Amino acid sequence: MSERIIQQADISGIEHNLSVIHGTLENIDAGVAVANNNVSIVESEITKLQNDFDSFVQYYMGKTNVLEAKNNLIMIRQELDQKFGKYKTVREHAIGILQADDLGIVRKETISTATEELMISTPGYWLAPCLVALAAWISDRAELATKALKEGIRRNDEKTSLFFALICRRANRKSTCLKWTQRYLANQNEESLDRKAIIILDAYASGLLGVDTDGIISKQIDHWMAHLSEKPGFIEQQTLQWSNAINSKRMAIDTSSYTYLRKYSKTWSQLNDILEGAHLHSTIFSYFNDIFNKKSSNETLKNQLDDILTSLVTDFDDEELPLKQAEELNQLIVKFSGDINRAKKNMQIKQSAFETHKDFTQLLTEAAMHPENSHASLSTQKFAIALSRDWILDAYNDVIAKNRSKIPHEITINLETFNEKTTDGKNESELIAKFTDLTNNEKNRLLEQNVMSSFDKFCFYGGGAIVAIGVGMLSAGSIFMGLIAIIAGVGMVIKHFSRKKQIEEMRQSIESQFNDRLKTGVQIIRAFLAEVVDFRDEFDKKDSESRKVLDFLEQISPEQYIRKLTESGRKIKL
Repeated sequence: MSERIIQQADISGIEHNLSVIHGTLENIDAGVAVANNNVSIVESEITKLQNDFDSFVQYYMGKTNVLEAKNNLIMIRQELDQKFGKYKTVREHAIGILQADDLGIVRKETISTATEELMISTPGYWLAPCLVALAAWISDRAELATKALKEGIRRNDEKTSLFFALICRRANRKSTCLKWTQRYLANQNEESLDRKAIIILDAYASGLLGVDTDGIISKQIDHWMAHLSEKPGFIEQQTLQWSNAINSKRMAIDTSSYTYLRKYSKTWSQLNDILEGAHLHSTIFSYFNDIFNKKSSNETLKNQLDDILTSLVTDFDDEELPLKQAEELNQLIVKFSGDINRAKKNMQIKQSAFETHKDFTQLLTEAAMHPENSHASLSTQKFAIALSRDWILDAYNDVIAKNRSKIPHEITINLETFNEKTTDGKNESELIAKFTDLTNNEKNRLLEQNVMSSFDKFCFYGGGAIVAIGVGMLSAGSIFMGLIAIIAGVGMVIKHFSRKKQIEEMRQSIESQFNDRLKTGVQIIRAFLAEVVDFRDEFDKKDSESRKVLDFLEQISPEQYIRKLTESGRKIKL
């Protein structure tokens, strides 16, 4: 009966199912082996993916910040126009009235009517009554001129005094000009000067105030300088102030040639920073050199005074300050491609430009380094730099020293699990040897994990033994158990040879992977070290240009840049 049942059994089905199970086990074993062998590669890819993702997020955030900043600029400028747009109209009339009177092509009545309308439309604005006074003087209406002048002084004594000092100089009324200048200076404190004091400095440096025979301006400057220099910590303050101003000229540089340093060195951010600092020297030299090599304007006295008057009347007033600060910050965000931290850092450096009052040395710094904010002329830039020469030299030496102090003695190379250092890029053989040893050790560890296990080895001999037992059982009449034993034994032998083939293929794959890794790694190391050499050379070359800046500054003095103009110009009856 048992033989008949066994004959009816679907032996082929059992064999098929065993084969499927065996194949599945082989696939599982192969998958586990592949996962183990590639774990370091996967970790490396994850790190790369994380870096790529971080770069994408940074790029996306930058674009978003730029878009937001541009939208903010639109709203800020709209608010400026809504709140202070009428100021602009008044400002535009100031120089126009003077030039119209010069040409004699506008009736005095028209000028008076226009200024009176401006007075009505801009209550509280200091310039409006000044223009009424100017129009009244042109029309010989002394009583109205006096009333309007008093109102201008009431609204803003400092700016009104400056305005009429320049108007009188334009009209060649030297004595009256000096009286207005004295009035303005009498209201000033060198530790808290109105930011418009740069106007007097500008006119003086340009020679527009004529020959200062009484030494009013020069004595005042000497007094301010002497008093400020006596303050505790003055030198340290100047060093910091000028260091910040110098560093504000730093710009992002093209580092695309350092492909491997940027990708395979954790030191890169430090390297980029000091290289940017080294490139600053050529920027500063060009900046100073351009200023001193440019010829001062050959325009007429009136045109030069009109330029300074324009800077007085067109610069923003104190009530516009918050919006102007917001505008500048958003402009910096756009400039730096959405890098808010860098924009805020630069805004801090430029912050003094928006302060309503500052000490005299801050005015000099602003005039020298940020004339676009103070509207300082070329002559004033020269004078401010020359007058501040010793402070600039101290600060510049400090900037050089601090940048050099950040130079890393060793530069790291970080290539997957390989983390080593180089000083000058000349230890190629040493690094390649270390990388080769590391790669071979990692390869050997993986190869050691991919060998026949005791069970795999047992399957060959054990399977053969079980087959023999099965044959014996068949001979003894136990056909069912004998067939089961033979099938199991054959399966074990098959597993042995299958596993052996799989391991051999895996070991070949490991050998191939690590050979490629070694070859690629050696190429990367060589290229990396070549870039280290290039970096050191570029830094030394750019850093050496600091000497040009120092030599240039040492040969200038303030007396060279004060021009004395011959007084001229048609008188306006004041």
